[in-house]
Amino acid sequence: MRRSLIFLLTALALLAVCGSPARGQSSKTVLAFRATHYDVDATLHPADQSLSARAKIDFTATTGTRDLVVELHEDLHVSSVKNEKGQSIPSERDGINPLYLHVSLPEAVTTGKQVTLTFDYSGPIGNDEDSPTKGLRFASVDKTWAYLLLPARWFPLTGYTSNTYTAVFKLVVPESFAVVGTGKSDAPTPLPGTEPGGGKQVSYTFRCDKPGRVGTFVAGPLQLSPAKVEGEDVRVFTPAAQASTAEAYASEAVHISSYFADQFGALHDPELTIAQMPAGSVSSFSAPGLLLISAGRWTTKPDTGILAQSIAGQWWGNSVVAASPGDVWITDGLARYSQGMYVEQDAGNSGLHHDLEDFAVGALMYESDSPISQSQRLPAYSDAYRSVVIDKGAIVFHMLRTEIGDEAFHGLLREFYEKYQGKPATIAEFKQMAATKAPAPVTGKPRVNLNSFFSQWLDSTGIPEFKIDYIVYRVRKGFRVVGKIRQDLETFQMPVEVKIDTEGNPEFKTVSVTGTTSAFDLETFGRPKANGVTLDPNNNILKSSPRLRVRASVARGEGLAADGKYYEAIQEYQRALDVQSNNSLAHFREGEAMFYQKNNQAAANAFRSAIDGDLDPKWIEVWSHIYLGKIFDLTGQRDRAVNEYQRAQNLRDDTAGAQTEVTRLMQKPFSLEPQAPAAAGASPETTPAATPAAPTEPAPANAPTLKRPTQ
Repeated sequence: MRRSLIFLLTALALLAVCGSPARGQSSKTVLAFRATHYDVDATLHPADQSLSARAKIDFTATTGTRDLVVELHEDLHVSSVKNEKGQSIPSERDGINPLYLHVSLPEAVTTGKQVTLTFDYSGPIGNDEDSPTKGLRFASVDKTWAYLLLPARWFPLTGYTSNTYTAVFKLVVPESFAVVGTGKSDAPTPLPGTEPGGGKQVSYTFRCDKPGRVGTFVAGPLQLSPAKVEGEDVRVFTPAAQASTAEAYASEAVHISSYFADQFGALHDPELTIAQMPAGSVSSFSAPGLLLISAGRWTTKPDTGILAQSIAGQWWGNSVVAASPGDVWITDGLARYSQGMYVEQDAGNSGLHHDLEDFAVGALMYESDSPISQSQRLPAYSDAYRSVVIDKGAIVFHMLRTEIGDEAFHGLLREFYEKYQGKPATIAEFKQMAATKAPAPVTGKPRVNLNSFFSQWLDSTGIPEFKIDYIVYRVRKGFRVVGKIRQDLETFQMPVEVKIDTEGNPEFKTVSVTGTTSAFDLETFGRPKANGVTLDPNNNILKSSPRLRVRASVARGEGLAADGKYYEAIQEYQRALDVQSNNSLAHFREGEAMFYQKNNQAAANAFRSAIDGDLDPKWIEVWSHIYLGKIFDLTGQRDRAVNEYQRAQNLRDDTAGAQTEVTRLMQKPFSLEPQAPAAAGASPETTPAATPAAPTEPAPANAPTLKRPTQ
């Protein structure tokens, strides 16, 4: 009994350390079958917000077993699984993670043998809580729109991140819907009869003859606006109200695609379709030959960053695929950094460094949750995933570029794409190829050590915050700057650029920083100016600072507020204010959260503090007066409300339609009665996302919101 007790306690301890498999991971780590071809017939039922489908799937065994495991949205009920002979095959959901469905074959299948099974299933698919990533809706069906993104696992999948397959998809929808998706589409076919709720139906067929991560669709009131740009055809689908934007999206997409083709190599199939999808999911999604942009981010002038990151996904994520959920840095992280590369050539170094700061803020939000190389622990597209894989991942690519040089870095990306296009790739394979690009040692300069680099940035958590102390001496040939660089990561080892502003031209040196304290002794010709020594002046290294920590706290708060977690959001805003008490954005967001909690007095105090703060960004002033006016209207003080609206009007700031909002409020007092939502795409590019909705009074879709760096 004593030995049994010890064994039990040991097992419990291991479980406490390791935890249960993350959402999206099975209790069985080896998937022994790979899907190679699909025939999927699905019918969307807007009346009850569900779908029903039959999927006939060809599987190939990768190892000998009788346990076939697929990933299928847990809200979809499987009514039957049958083999080619029509025999029923038992199946059950995984006991630890219901995303996984286990099918017990009659007998073990040898490696390489093909098995064909037919799955019949149905159910609702829009529940955020049951999504493969809790809180994110990857699929939805309602009376006006529907979208089915691959991460929803709306049909049975094997090896979500890496598997590619051919497929034929047939989707039956109401005749008021148009369907856009992956693959070559046949002409829609009207069907006899009506759907259960009334109304006629139409069938759309999409054929995917080349293996890929296909199976993403959007359906709704879409119309085609074909465009030809520089001899290339681009299909753009939007609601009628946004048809005039099609030409701008097509033009920008062609320019971005041409740039990436020059940088990485040509796509096997360069045809591109762009479509708008309803808000409520991710801001954008990239599938083979298809870009989906959320209505909330669809602006009159395309958001270059969102479009560039999505198009880069055609190379990194759709052509080159991650071999496992732990390898997504080489796809999602590189797609994000490719956005910065395009912005750099479009807007210069200032554009790139603006993006790098956004990446750094995003990385600081949840960086401690996981190392990049263990990203399988993070649910796909969650805030933590975006922070670690996408934002931190992007800036790690930039640091690698500064380590090995521009020419070697661009050569690395071209060679990596050439070797792995159409194939799964691993971080280990990328690191091995990167090692061949490391520069030879140069006398007088620190040696580039990529082993240490990857260990620090891929395999470990932690972001340094540098501090410097130094003294300037006059010497015979000029001046000496002697000092120490301190940071708190014991294992840190990396060359850091130092800029010394002198009475003449600035001088640049490189210091090898190792461990928590590194001494340096630098010589300059000109006299250094007071406080003229700057570490990493071009922000090429991911590092923390009070200013970035403030931005990260505000961004975390915005994410929590978007989920309706106002109390937790206020705590994040308070953390930001503990560091910078006059931060107007933190005060403003705190005021919003309190407003939605109906804590009018506290909200008013926060908005006053926002007006008295640093007013960065400037639109905070006009919208603070608008919110103050709303508070006075709600408390029966119409004269004071009008006074605030007049102050907002006098500022002449029309960010996110502020003046239109003021005009409306001047005519009619604000109330908590539900308001008609603003038209999709109304938000200007500077404030692309909607302010988090209040529990009883949704904020107008054109209310200003900071562009979250993790989008």
